[in-house]
Amino acid sequence: MPHDIIVKDWSGLMQHLYDIPKGRHGRYRSDFVYRGLASKDWSLETSLKRLSPAAAGVEVPLLRNFTKYAKPGEIPSSHLLFKLAVAQHHGLPTRLMDWTVSPKVAAHFATFEEEHYDKDGVIWCADVVKCRSFLPRKLKDKLKEERAFLFSIEMLDSITTLAEFDKLGAKKTFALFFEPPSLDDRIINQGAIMSVMPGVDSDISDFLQRNHLSYRIIIPKDLKWELRDKLDQDNVTERMLFPGLDGLSRWLKRYYGPGSSVPPPAKKKLPASRTP
Repeated sequence: MPHDIIVKDWSGLMQHLYDIPKGRHGRYRSDFVYRGLASKDWSLETSLKRLSPAAAGVEVPLLRNFTKYAKPGEIPSSHLLFKLAVAQHHGLPTRLMDWTVSPKVAAHFATFEEEHYDKDGVIWCADVVKCRSFLPRKLKDKLKEERAFLFSIEMLDSITTLAEFDKLGAKKTFALFFEPPSLDDRIINQGAIMSVMPGVDSDISDFLQRNHLSYRIIIPKDLKWELRDKLDQDNVTERMLFPGLDGLSRWLKRYYGPGSSVPPPAKKKLPASRTP
C-alpha cells in the first residue's frame, strides 16, 4: 500500500495538503498534483479499464467513432491527446485520468458525494517532478527545452497515434502528466491536469507506489461533513467547479439539505410473532 496519512480534523488536512517547502526560486510551489476519491478502497483505475476487460480491443474504435460522429468544430484539433482530452471531458471512457493542481479541489471530490459518506475518503498526492525521471529522453528534453512544469497539448503534438505513444514505453513504463486544453470553465476552475500511460492496462497506482512517487491522505467518514461545510465556506463547490445550472442545483441541494444534523431513520422493529 502507498504511504497513508490519516487526518483527524480540518487543520490537520490543511497542514498535510499545504506542507510545501520554499523552492529554489524562493516561492512556495508544490511538486504534487492531487486526486480525490470518495472511498479509500477505490483504485486509481481509468474509465476505459472500468468499461471492459477487453479495453485494449475497444480503445481505438471508441476514439475513432467519437471523432467520426462529433459535429464539425466540436473537436477543434486533430492532435491525438487533444482528442483524448475532449473525449475524457465529455464522458467517453479513455486511458486518461483526471487530477488537479488544487488540493482543495481534490478535497471537494473526496467529499461531495453524500451517498458515500459511510466510507473513508482519500486524496492521492502524486509527485510529478519525480515522475519526470521515468520519462523517455525525447519527452524529458521537450520539458527542458520549454522550461515547463507540465506538458501542454502543443508540446505533445508529435505523438500522432496510440501505437506510437505505446512504443515510447516499450523499455520502461512512465506516467505523463499534462494540462488539457481550456475547453470550458469547468476545466479552468478545477485546475485540471490529466495523466496518461503507455498501454491500456498500465496501472498508475502500482507505478506510483512501486517507485515511491505518491502518498495518500485518508479522510475518516466521520470528518466528511465538517470538511464539506468548510469547503463550501471557501467557495469550493459544484457552483464554481461545474459552472451552469446543473452544478448550481447540486450545490444548493446539499447546502440546504439536512447535512449531518439529522440522524438516519431508525430501523422498524418487526412485530413479535404470536404462537397459536
